[in-house]
Amino acid sequence: MPQIFRIGAYIVYFWSDEGLPTEPVHVHVAEGRPIPNGTKIWITKSLHGIVAHNKSKIPAHILNDIISVIEVQALYICAEWKKHFENLTFYC
Repeated sequence: MPQIFRIGAYIVYFWSDEGLPTEPVHVHVAEGRPIPNGTKIWITKSLHGIVAHNKSKIPAHILNDIISVIEVQALYICAEWKKHFENLTFYC
């Protein structure tokens, strides 16, 4: 799973097997290492982060901080998505 960056103890990453049809641009977040059910945050066309689910149970106050960082890094995330999933939908 490609790591995009870290925020403290949390890793922000792509899950390589997204299946078909693919979902919109999003990242997964988990503490320590990538896991299959990491918290999923979608990147909207307006470069905002929306929590799709919080399966890794990140506390709300930490998750809000993580979303803020993801929004600041949204263009970088979109560029990395385009490189990693070169044959998939890309809208950022």
